[in-house]
Amino acid sequence: MRTIDFSPLYRSFIGSDRLASLADAATRADNSSSYPPYNIELLGEDKYRVSMAVAGFSKDDISIETRENTLTVEGNKPQSDTGDERKFLHKGISERNFERKFQLGDHVKVTGADLADGLLHIDLERVVPEAEKPRQIEISGNLLPDK
Repeated sequence: MRTIDFSPLYRSFIGSDRLASLADAATRADNSSSYPPYNIELLGEDKYRVSMAVAGFSKDDISIETRENTLTVEGNKPQSDTGDERKFLHKGISERNFERKFQLGDHVKVTGADLADGLLHIDLERVVPEAEKPRQIEISGNLLPDK
């Protein structure tokens, strides 16, 4: 298996080291399942998109939840009660239930989700509150105490 060094990303994600750690941890397949496959795209300076291949799932079969900086995507296919057992000559499309969790960086919010052509797109945006944004401090020269 090919390993990818994500250490250059840590320089790009100043203040968002957890997001770079997420990308780094995503490449390690030690104890995690690789289903369903997904991409994480950088759309802008503070905009991201997670795209997941969820062929065979409808929007009613998928739930998306955020809680305490964790994005959880679950897919649950209802069991067929019709009794008709499908017979496959080859089954390459996995329609099994899944749960995928992503650790979000601070101030990263889900802005929307869309399911089209078997791909689930989840849009994320990092919105830093005004109180935490950097501000310019003016330097004055009159801070010497009176003698």
